[in-house]
Amino acid sequence: MDQNSLFRFSIDNAMEMVLVFDDSGKILYANRSAKEALMYYDDLCGCPIAEIFPGEFTMQNGGMDYTCRMDGIFQSMMAYRRNKTCFPAKVKILTHEDESKVFEIPGQRFDDLPLYGGQRTYICMAYDISKEDFLEKKINNADKEVEAALKVKSEFIANVTHELRTPVNGILGNTMELLEKEDEKSKVRLLQMVERGCRDMNSIINNVLDFSKLEAGKFTLEKREFEFRNMIEYVEANHRPRITEKGLDFSISVSSDIPQNIIGDELRIVQILNNLISNAYKFTTVGGIHVEIVKTAVSGNRMELFFMVIDSGIGIAMADLDKLFKSFSQVDASISRKYGGTGLGLNICKQLVELMGGNINVESTVGKGSTFSFQIWVDIPEAHMKECSEGNEEQTGMFVTEYTVGPGSDRLLDKLQSLSEQTSKEDIRQFGTSENRAELEKKMSKLILCVEMENWEKAEMFADSVKLLVEGAPREIKSAALRMKMAVQKGDYEKSQAAFEILQESL
Repeated sequence: MDQNSLFRFSIDNAMEMVLVFDDSGKILYANRSAKEALMYYDDLCGCPIAEIFPGEFTMQNGGMDYTCRMDGIFQSMMAYRRNKTCFPAKVKILTHEDESKVFEIPGQRFDDLPLYGGQRTYICMAYDISKEDFLEKKINNADKEVEAALKVKSEFIANVTHELRTPVNGILGNTMELLEKEDEKSKVRLLQMVERGCRDMNSIINNVLDFSKLEAGKFTLEKREFEFRNMIEYVEANHRPRITEKGLDFSISVSSDIPQNIIGDELRIVQILNNLISNAYKFTTVGGIHVEIVKTAVSGNRMELFFMVIDSGIGIAMADLDKLFKSFSQVDASISRKYGGTGLGLNICKQLVELMGGNINVESTVGKGSTFSFQIWVDIPEAHMKECSEGNEEQTGMFVTEYTVGPGSDRLLDKLQSLSEQTSKEDIRQFGTSENRAELEKKMSKLILCVEMENWEKAEMFADSVKLLVEGAPREIKSAALRMKMAVQKGDYEKSQAAFEILQESL
């Protein structure tokens, strides 16, 4: 290939748009990039340059008039396509005398090629900067995201450091005091405090390790058979002392139709419950904490369990709910300073629940409390399949462990009634009275109407009311009301309809 051919090939295939036009404004040459960018796929030759850059070039008295600079400096212009759409471009225009400066090929000029017959020409080089602007915005956004992530992780490190330092200082202080004590009671008390500090540290370390495994995709669930109610008793025994010591009520209710033995990861189910109950304890100073567990579905040898952890604590603002399950995140920095925590616990719970085939949700009202709910799928041992499908005939009603403390303590559910619609009339609350039946009929009618309209928020409100109105009813009715609430809370139309029919029949 000779020098002229190489020169022409380079221009034809340049990434930039190249246009050559004469004194009259008529385009004499356009390279491939120009034709594609401007959507003149046939040819641009003969087209006025004023159609491409109408804001910079005009045609007057048969000649070209221009406002742009012809000094080879890049300038911003709007380039118009054939379909009249436009895009921002950086444009450089040179006169005939400066052509060699553009391509930096000494001795090579457009009029050396057999294209223009030596007439006076101008060269226009341009490139689309819309992609450039887009990339710049993406880079800026990425920078902001990185900055935000670094800030969040810095806060997380500060929180973890603080959380670890607190039990370490406690352990050191108690150990030093222990060495000075002579009476056995003081030694035992101090050793218990040392033990608690070690447990707190171990919990923080385990959370960090679990999170790293989950993020790396190296976390696996263990499946083995275990006694479900023994697990619940362990959870209750683990939390009851400090909850009641704080002056709070505490209860756990387990539906009787859950089989004694199930197959799943017992350790991780305990971990989720421990985290949610600990959070409830942390943010609750008056009232109590209630845990409800029911069976909501059976499919083959698998069973869906639904858990609710209800508290009467400080609550969470609607705008902050989406932050709860994000890694390293708490509602705000003051929360971690006042109540402690690394911001990993709920994120770990979310990932564990999802690994078990479920979802975790939260509903909260500032000043009234929060309800964390999640469902998981577990396997049913073959020996308990019949028990699960037919229900446990030996157990009548709910397995309930319930504790109250303090003078004049009422039952926990009574203290939590403020979270739902309620009435103060005792005759309405007394199941079986004419007033109670009338109120139930009214709430049930509104409940099924909301379900039909799929207004789940209002449906849940009426489901709460129904649940309160059957508080003194036989266990099968209370169980039916609870199932109704669970189905509504999940927003499941078919299950809500079925649960409503069962509840209606039981009433």
